[in-house]
Amino acid sequence: MILMKDIIREGHPTLTTVAKPVKMPVSEADRKIAFSLLQYVINSQDEEISKKYGLRPGVGLAAPQINVSKRMFAMHVHDMDGSLTSMIVVNPRIISRSNEIVFLNGGEGCLSVDRETIGLTPRHQSIQFEAYVYDLQTNDFILKKGTLSGYTATVFQHEYDHLDGIMYTSKLYIEIPNAKPLFEEEE
Repeated sequence: MILMKDIIREGHPTLTTVAKPVKMPVSEADRKIAFSLLQYVINSQDEEISKKYGLRPGVGLAAPQINVSKRMFAMHVHDMDGSLTSMIVVNPRIISRSNEIVFLNGGEGCLSVDRETIGLTPRHQSIQFEAYVYDLQTNDFILKKGTLSGYTATVFQHEYDHLDGIMYTSKLYIEIPNAKPLFEEEE
């Protein structure tokens, strides 16, 4: 089980290194890592478990964040409409991006960043990706194409950046002209 002590922090060289592709088919050792990434984000969203183990809540976790420089991440995200996207992603490629730029109101956060950050990170409203995604029916990683939008697309892009050694803190802006907030501000 991944704990907060296993997550490396800002300043660690692995976080700014481009991760290596995962050899296919996915080895037993890599499967174990991939499942542990997903288990962390699920556990971190469970109030009892997160309190018991001192887990910071997260919606995504990339292998480089646990000092494993491989192109894989997991996400467990409830989008604005309440739908759940829970997946383990290996060797992803973003194959197209919308022109519309959005940002997360209040800015993004990261399990590898322990400080307050000020600023907004530009993200594409929607993306198309290709990746090996874990499939429950076959118990294997299947090459899939998909489209994500809104908050789920933002989370995917954040985790994808980790695989390229990019921290969101290197993409902070006070304002982003012509971009829209992902969530409407409450009156």
